[in-house]
Amino acid sequence: MRFTRSVLPAAALAALTVGTTAALTAPASAAPNTTAQKVCGSGYKTVNSAPVGSLGTVYLTYNAANGRNCVATIRNNPGTAMDMAAWLYIPDTEEYDEDYGRYTSYAGPTYVYGKGHCVDWGGQINNVYVQVTGSNCGSLKEHRVTYTR
Repeated sequence: MRFTRSVLPAAALAALTVGTTAALTAPASAAPNTTAQKVCGSGYKTVNSAPVGSLGTVYLTYNAANGRNCVATIRNNPGTAMDMAAWLYIPDTEEYDEDYGRYTSYAGPTYVYGKGHCVDWGGQINNVYVQVTGSNCGSLKEHRVTYTR
């Protein structure tokens, strides 16, 4: 199976977790009713989502007013900080944003201008990774991969 550039952040995260954790950001805090719209901000609406195993969900949102996409990975049960990630990539423009760290409830938000473009996006909670490529491209079929390391 061939993975596109969007898998590279997962490899970088794996390298980080093997090394020191001092470089990781401070845990995010959120109420159990955290939503992608609250994380991404006013005007963002969920346009796609993917389960991250049984641990949570990664959400792709879009703001029609500014043409930007946002991704947030949200745990079902906030608690002890664990490795989490949210990332977003526009292949046509090579614009990319990511957020990796040890968080108590969510990773993100990540933002990229994506109006009129296909979107690659994904997230991670603990050792479960989700990657969605070719998403939100009209009639084209997206490709989803979930894997555990």
